Amino acid sequence: MFKKLKNQVATITNSSEKSIDEKLKEICELLKESIRYYDWVGFYFKNGDKNELKLGPYAGAPTDHTIIPFGKGICGQVAESNENFVVPDVQAQDNYIACSITVKAEIVIPLFKNGENIGQIDIDSNTPNPFSEEDERFLEYVNEKVSQIL
Repeated sequence: MFKKLKNQVATITNSSEKSIDEKLKEICELLKESIRYYDWVGFYFKNGDKNELKLGPYAGAPTDHTIIPFGKGICGQVAESNENFVVPDVQAQDNYIACSITVKAEIVIPLFKNGENIGQIDIDSNTPNPFSEEDERFLEYVNEKVSQIL
């Protein structure tokens, strides 16, 4: 499944007719529709010089969390740690910002450009503990492709 999706992500990022935001939205929709336990897929990016993240393109239910301060929630922690964060059970996390009562798990992978953490891909799942190392490697690939078009 991931091999086919990698090819599709590469095709999207290599497309010349679309804007960056259109490409990112298309990637979010592709992942949400293709992987049954990806219920919300979105990109957050560093908001200028501020120590906060700003919501970019996403696929899934609308969220109130359009700005996330560094250190707050899973996304804010990844902005500071520069490391992947896989949360098998969001209820067990002290520093978790709930987007929806249906969310059971979350995975956040930082997005680097020239060695700097400029954003991340964030995935919420309504399935408990669905993410594997395969998801991590796949999402790292997605972010590598995305960084090439930013």
